[in-house]
Amino acid sequence: MKIVARRRDGFAHEVDVEGGHELVVDEPAQGGGTDTGPRPTQLLGASLAGCTAITIEMYAERKGWDVGALEVTVDMEYEGATPSSFAVHLALPAELDDEQRRRLVAIAARCPVHRVIAGETPITVSERGEPL
Repeated sequence: MKIVARRRDGFAHEVDVEGGHELVVDEPAQGGGTDTGPRPTQLLGASLAGCTAITIEMYAERKGWDVGALEVTVDMEYEGATPSSFAVHLALPAELDDEQRRRLVAIAARCPVHRVIAGETPITVSERGEPL
């Protein structure tokens, strides 16, 4: 899977995600950007919310449970430009029993993005190709 960020203007970058998806990341005006898209760290929070919701829905589907209009909220705290904590809140349907709720909360903590953020996933940085 390849993801490429290309500079547009100032800190704004167009990000192409393999499979034909595009998005824009930027910084807010008070940070020197043009605020044409979310900050990269906000996308991290969005990835956590989306991944948690999908993980819960996939598990519930396998169990035959209806999670209806599931809602996942991620509150992020920052220390400077870096997120210092993430709080994930689940709005689960009232029809679920206590055991189903307990299982879904446990499964939510096992989504792939949660596991990457909470662990130490190796990242390498290198220069490749010809200079621009």
